[in-house]
Amino acid sequence: MSALTSEQLKQYKEQGYVSPIDILSSEEVKKIIEEIEYIEKKWPDELIGLGRNNVHYISPVFDQIVHNSKILNVVEDLIGEDVLAAGTTLFIKDPDNKSFVSWHQDAKYIGFEPHNWVTAWLAITDANEENGCMRMWPGTHKEKVREHKDTFNKNNLLTRGQTVQNVPMEKTVPNILKAGQLSLHHPLIVHGSGPNKTKKRRIGFVIQSYIGSNVDQVIGKVYVQQARGKDPFKYHDHAIRPVKTMNKSDLVFRNRANEELSKIFYKDSNKLGKY
Repeated sequence: MSALTSEQLKQYKEQGYVSPIDILSSEEVKKIIEEIEYIEKKWPDELIGLGRNNVHYISPVFDQIVHNSKILNVVEDLIGEDVLAAGTTLFIKDPDNKSFVSWHQDAKYIGFEPHNWVTAWLAITDANEENGCMRMWPGTHKEKVREHKDTFNKNNLLTRGQTVQNVPMEKTVPNILKAGQLSLHHPLIVHGSGPNKTKKRRIGFVIQSYIGSNVDQVIGKVYVQQARGKDPFKYHDHAIRPVKTMNKSDLVFRNRANEELSKIFYKDSNKLGKY
């Protein structure tokens, strides 16, 4: 039985994304925020820059999100029963901060082919127009990968500041989420987000991406976890799941995974960004 309704499946097919989807309770969200604050206080350099990637390898709390059955149920509806978790990113926009995410398509630099994969964006705090929620350009997932310009803007949270030019703002829509709600979007949909203009943090945890077992990494190397089903194609090395926050061997592995991820994101670039 499908976890997504017929209306939600239709939205994803026609618009390229589906939201909001209720996932976590307020208590579960509180636990995640406490984990972030604990890591930031005890290991202040581990969730910034490149370290914002793959936090699920060093934190059981984030690992549990990746393997949350409610999320996997809706993901399975879109990419099939064999689901691999191939990476995560923590997006934190501090109060009155100029950080933004430029208009882009996830498929541009990530190297996953074919496009049988989906990005899951989980709101840890409310995400609205005031604090820089995502905006989607519905229907653009039906087109090919667009040309992106690398800007390396210091306030851009994307690795290369990769930007789709001339996006018509009037055709985009805000993807408003309450804390604990999920959004799923297609690899080819054009989307972005503005700065946080409020006095509170805006936090999003992104599983980028859940991939079908038939999806290969055509640019470099990526590690995966078996989230559901099997892995008959065996394209990727599998990672173990953490049992303790910031375990030394897990941290070494996370750093290695992030180094490989950096090679993918900066392929053919003569410059490196801070992420």
